Amino acid sequence: MKPTREEKISRMLQKEFGDIFLLYAKKMQGVIISVSDVNVSPDFSLARVYLSIFPNEKAQDVFSLINIDQKSLRFELGKRIKDSLRIVPEISFVLDDSLNYLEKIDNLLKK
Repeated sequence: MKPTREEKISRMLQKEFGDIFLLYAKKMQGVIISVSDVNVSPDFSLARVYLSIFPNEKAQDVFSLINIDQKSLRFELGKRIKDSLRIVPEISFVLDDSLNYLEKIDNLLKK
């Protein structure tokens, strides 16, 4: 089964945001930001980016900084994908806490 254009675009955005957040996290010592998934609307005007932030204690603070810098992150994305997409999608970030949930279940099972 061949991937659709939406899937290709979401994978490209995931890769580009991964590179952007690698540089973004270097400014903050001891923080790892990973892009776990990207969902794109069918018309490519909206993108929902799921972020995992480690360590958990700093997740809310870092996530609020990311939301404050949302416009500059979108601008950086636009510079990187200008040859691939005509329109840079509006970005909404979502804190992905699935790893925390898995860790909590694992700890409960160990008891």
